[in-house]
Amino acid sequence: MGTFLSTFLSDSAELPELADRVRLSGPVPLSSPLPVGDLAADSIAATKLMASLLHLVRSEVRDPKADEVPRVGSAPQLVAGAFRSDQLFRWNGDPAPAWAPLSGFFASSDGWVRTHANYPHHEAALRSLLRLDGSATTEAVARAISRRSALDLEDEASDSGAVISAVRSPSSWRGHPQAQSLKAAPFISLVQQAGDSGLHSLGSADRHAPLEGVRVLDLTRVIAGPVATRSLAFFGADVLRIDNPGMPELPWQYLDTGQGKRSALLDLGYKPDRDRLEQLLTDADVVVSGYRPNSLNQFGLSPVELHNRHPGLVIGRVSAWGQSGPWAERRGFDSIVQAASGIAQIHADGTGRPGALPAQALDHSAGYLLAAGIMSALRRRHLDGHGWTVDISLARVAHELLAQPHSPQTEAGPYEIQTVNAETLEGTVTCAAPAISISGGPNRYRWIGSQWGADQPEWAESRSASGER
Repeated sequence: MGTFLSTFLSDSAELPELADRVRLSGPVPLSSPLPVGDLAADSIAATKLMASLLHLVRSEVRDPKADEVPRVGSAPQLVAGAFRSDQLFRWNGDPAPAWAPLSGFFASSDGWVRTHANYPHHEAALRSLLRLDGSATTEAVARAISRRSALDLEDEASDSGAVISAVRSPSSWRGHPQAQSLKAAPFISLVQQAGDSGLHSLGSADRHAPLEGVRVLDLTRVIAGPVATRSLAFFGADVLRIDNPGMPELPWQYLDTGQGKRSALLDLGYKPDRDRLEQLLTDADVVVSGYRPNSLNQFGLSPVELHNRHPGLVIGRVSAWGQSGPWAERRGFDSIVQAASGIAQIHADGTGRPGALPAQALDHSAGYLLAAGIMSALRRRHLDGHGWTVDISLARVAHELLAQPHSPQTEAGPYEIQTVNAETLEGTVTCAAPAISISGGPNRYRWIGSQWGADQPEWAESRSASGER
């Protein structure tokens, strides 16, 4: 298997021999000068390996050797489909409006920028930054950007709530202070909670659900975090996503990554809702956050405070730029990190216009790797009772991808697209088939199409008597 899996196993202190338990029947058809197919295959493999290991441990194999782990394999077309889920998604036969008109590449006075304006509040911030009203066309936005410096726009956006990145070369990014900070960070970070361990055994699990009885509080949005929690739900966890009612999710985006989850609304600025969240935390095994570092601290949700109140909790965090460095608290998305890190320039066309990876691979790979790291932490907690904090960032994934040898770009050959359909209250949903099945485990989503925000903020079932907390 590839470098990405080996690095994941090393950074998470897992047995390196586990890489030998992976088989792939061919290259993943994602065309790029960068080894994005290898990244996709390795992140899926990491998820499957950690689910298999957790299943073994919950089946009373306390310290499995690498050769006791069932071999895992992934069909290349399933991996490619999972990473291109937004492109395959259909709602009543119609494709998803993946990009808003003001999201994309624009020429500045001295280069290119990439904007992200899919959410209404980001579009409003972009228009405000450019001093344009709500009626201004895309062409008017392009003209306004063309008169401004890319770096000036980038910095002003950070201060104003807009999301803009200058398009850099890989060498320019390598010299950036944030890139230097990432260089010293692990690919994925697992840090054990300090202090005494407690009783946090997960008990035995049904052979078809390695995460049976595990409760996951999902505080994520967009793609990376929801992919992580969707993976945990796939393996049997009770995943409850919590959002602010004043920040609606894009409906198609929730349907594309919400399989197997429930969704409720709480305003953490309202004390009764904040108290309700604390009650949910009391019985949670895992909290996954996809918000900017430190943004939830005002609600007492920093890792230190969470571990102090809830020893044994496993905390998973995904960020755009990492947990430290001058850009740690900046807004960012997959497309923005691609632009800043040099990936967009590597994919420029013959005219010099920047391009992109064939999928939002930073998001998807970070999501699968975070799920793998969380399952690794849960296995250790099951054995020794300690809580953990697991961190990954899109920019660190980009750093790892850029560090690998480049190759000439080739067109991906034709392959069978595997999708699944479901009838929902809002019509027919078509989405990519899951790519993370393991031997003896589930091979399909438990359900598709739960409506965003429609559930009560409570766990689905009382905790099984076989599990302890």
